[in-house]
Amino acid sequence: MSTKWWTENSSKSQLKDRHGQASPPVQRRKWLKGAMAFMLCVSLITTSGCALLPAEEEEEQLPAITPPQISQKPEYEVTTATLETRVPGNGKLISQKEETLFFTLEGKRLKSFEVELGQQVSAGQLIGELDVDDMQKDLRMQKLQYRTSEIQMKETLRKRDEMDPVELEQAMISFEEGRQKIADLEAEIAKARLVAPFSGTIVSLTVKKGDQIKAYDPVVILADTNQLLVAATISKDRIAQVAVGMPVVAEISNAGRFNGKVKHLPLATDDADNGGGQNPGEGGNPGDSPENYLIVELDEMPEGLNRGTPLSINIITKKKENAVVIPLAALRTIGSRTYVQVVDENGKKEVDVGIGQQTSTQVEILEGLTPGQKVVGR
Repeated sequence: MSTKWWTENSSKSQLKDRHGQASPPVQRRKWLKGAMAFMLCVSLITTSGCALLPAEEEEEQLPAITPPQISQKPEYEVTTATLETRVPGNGKLISQKEETLFFTLEGKRLKSFEVELGQQVSAGQLIGELDVDDMQKDLRMQKLQYRTSEIQMKETLRKRDEMDPVELEQAMISFEEGRQKIADLEAEIAKARLVAPFSGTIVSLTVKKGDQIKAYDPVVILADTNQLLVAATISKDRIAQVAVGMPVVAEISNAGRFNGKVKHLPLATDDADNGGGQNPGEGGNPGDSPENYLIVELDEMPEGLNRGTPLSINIITKKKENAVVIPLAALRTIGSRTYVQVVDENGKKEVDVGIGQQTSTQVEILEGLTPGQKVVGR
């Protein structure tokens, strides 16, 4: 029915030529108008439909993922070097002639003290004196009693021909005991005076006037500061590696580096470090005696240095020139096996090696490698 209506109307509206046929240009214009109207409807429907849908999220732009590069292990060349094994130590300058002075009387107060720190003293000069007034009073009483005993002894000797020999002997013994008591007390009183055994400098004081003195406790340290020694301490577990005569490099504070050799080793000690565990440069310790230290004899002793100046030493226990060496980082071990990875134009291969002395950075290769080869680090 609809088709019929459209056809009917179309036929009425068409222009006809003289033979009754529709004009072709008119038909073409009609057809184009219809096609354009159809396309316009389709476009409107599509546009309105898209507007009703929700807006899509914008796609996230992810960065390109680059695969990680596998780091290449370092390669080292086998070389030759002068290899040294060293034993380190710390120390200070001490006096070659040094002595700790003390009283041997117990429980007396220091009556006088005649020296100061840093003072120069001469041999025999008084250092200090204890208060022994009670002992001197006792000595005077004993001397008076002895004088009485002398008078009695003279009378006894006049009558010795009339006396029993045993009684005479007992009287003589008693008289001699009195004389010995006086001598002993005089010797004890003499201990109250402390004098310098040699000329030197007071480098340490541990008491002051009026102090209660304990027998054999340090009072002062006297040192001849004109004769200095390089004294050092090394750890107990390394002392066995050191021998007299080994070369030494000593670095003295504010003076520089000096060469020398080990002169003598310290006395045996139960301490973890020899030298009494004393810190370098510290004075006033009874352990400041050359026997308690490793002593180094320098080829040349610098001038203008003071006792107590800190220093460090390195004792060269082993030295080898032109040793074949590689870095420690290139040495590998598995169980008892020691080996390296050698790299050349054919690739890598494992090579067993024999090793010698080691330092903190290098190891000596006794067999298995030659200079110029390249090894791979761990």
